[in-house]
Amino acid sequence: MRKPATTAAWLHLFLLPLCLGISSSCQAQQEQQTTATAVGYTTKTPASGGTGKVYLGREIAAIMSATGGSWLDRDTRQEEENSSKAIENMPLQPNSTVADIGAGTGYYTFQVAKLVPQGKVYAVEVQDRFIEALKERKQELGTQNVEVVKGGNQSLNVPDNSLDLAVMVDVYHELEYPMEMLQAIRKALKSNGQLLLMEYKAEDPDVRIRELHKMTVAQVKKELAANGFRLSRQVDSLPIQHFLLFQKDSK
Repeated sequence: MRKPATTAAWLHLFLLPLCLGISSSCQAQQEQQTTATAVGYTTKTPASGGTGKVYLGREIAAIMSATGGSWLDRDTRQEEENSSKAIENMPLQPNSTVADIGAGTGYYTFQVAKLVPQGKVYAVEVQDRFIEALKERKQELGTQNVEVVKGGNQSLNVPDNSLDLAVMVDVYHELEYPMEMLQAIRKALKSNGQLLLMEYKAEDPDVRIRELHKMTVAQVKKELAANGFRLSRQVDSLPIQHFLLFQKDSK
């Protein structure tokens, strides 16, 4: 519950002189905590597999290292996740421009590229080892409509107003700056562009994924709504993942 203004003012008047009297480092710490709160993030003691950084009540998961790339291309993935059905439900046209954000080894990138022969797929990654793997795979397959892009932790590095679809498959929960990335995606999407999030189902205890690497529909909707997106379609028939398609709210 938010404290009354009078209480907040009293605490400020009491704590600030005390902090200044103890040390200048205390003041710096106070300013740092205030900034973190102002931009929407707080911190806590990290849970297993977590970063300790919290957004809207959810601890952000630690990013999967590129050393786990073989797990992304495991032989059982289609059976476990029914990725072909997920792709069938994507709103793709032959000339669509798509960004696969957190593309990893390109498991989805190169499947989607076949369905947009007159379009383009940006394979966006932040980890150099994945970047190299994507470039090698592109060369091996001779896929001309895939462009490998080095993204940032707050940017996509693709043109504004260029995307028909942005896709994040089991990626959103690891974003270090979810607010900033969602705003970057908004800028990159066309006016009628859409954002697809696929996340492991936290509501299902039988989904054998670490807790911080799963999300509930309610939490996803909460975070996306706070950043100007509304849920337009939900596919519930995937075995272990949510399929949540969002539109930009008009502002």
